[in-house]
Amino acid sequence: MNIPPALENEIQEFIDHTRVERGFSENTSSAYMRDLMQYAAWLGSEGVLSARAISPAHVLRYAHELRSAHYNPATKGKIYSPPSVARKLASIRSWHRFLAREKEYPDPAAKMEAARLPQRLPRVLGMDQVRALLASPKSDSPSGVRDKAILELLYSSGLRASELCDLREGAIDMKAGFVRCTGKGDKERMIPVGETARAAIENYLQFSRPKLLENRSAKKGANRRLPTVIFLGDEGQPMSRATLYQMVRLHADRAALPDWVTPHTLRHSFATHLLQNGADLRAIQEMLGHVDIATTQIYTHVETQHLRKSYQKAHPRA
Repeated sequence: MNIPPALENEIQEFIDHTRVERGFSENTSSAYMRDLMQYAAWLGSEGVLSARAISPAHVLRYAHELRSAHYNPATKGKIYSPPSVARKLASIRSWHRFLAREKEYPDPAAKMEAARLPQRLPRVLGMDQVRALLASPKSDSPSGVRDKAILELLYSSGLRASELCDLREGAIDMKAGFVRCTGKGDKERMIPVGETARAAIENYLQFSRPKLLENRSAKKGANRRLPTVIFLGDEGQPMSRATLYQMVRLHADRAALPDWVTPHTLRHSFATHLLQNGADLRAIQEMLGHVDIATTQIYTHVETQHLRKSYQKAHPRA
């Protein structure tokens, strides 16, 4: 990408602001960076060399080209989904607001309305599907014991993938039955962990994790400093989100579950099943780490949909 230096510097200032002052996670800040560098490359191709020179017409034309799939920053014929376009435009609006506030630049995106997306209900697993997924890992190998502990913990606590991968030694209080995690905005919260999950984690810590660390020690050129994260990959390295996703997909396939099952599906299922069994919405909000109760209320729509299907299936005059 041929990006004008002034634009790149102004984007970097904003990214530093999101990390330091707004407490965004590395993943969120990186997503902003990708979206804005793509925007800057397009601006460069239009002859725009600094953010001060961006006009409302530039912003509107870029938005139109994103929606129309005319703009191909990396691969020709790239088509963005409506949620992807909405995210990219939200990044642009945030950047221009920042420049207007910090540098008193004109805000060319001020009159661009946020995209209204149809609300998609999260997909959740039924209890039989959850049981099948949790039964998939075999206990005859260190990786199988680890996978069992991870799946049980995801369903028991509703952790995000990044939160699980970042868990450090001592984060799980086996006796009290809580896991302490750091979520979005570096906010810490405590979440109950069920007895079955604790037993699976205890088994992993005693039997599986030491063996995975042995794999790390046996690997030539490995960093001798032992990782402090709880969950490790097959070679003793800290587990990444990509590895976690692949692991969940492996067991979902083995359990003959749909191809939309991901680590986040277990978070959705955790919240929905709690609500179905009478848990308070505010308590679910706290466990999920949602700032706004409106975010948690999506699960009431899932529950309503579940009740409607049950009614239509069972009532003779439905």
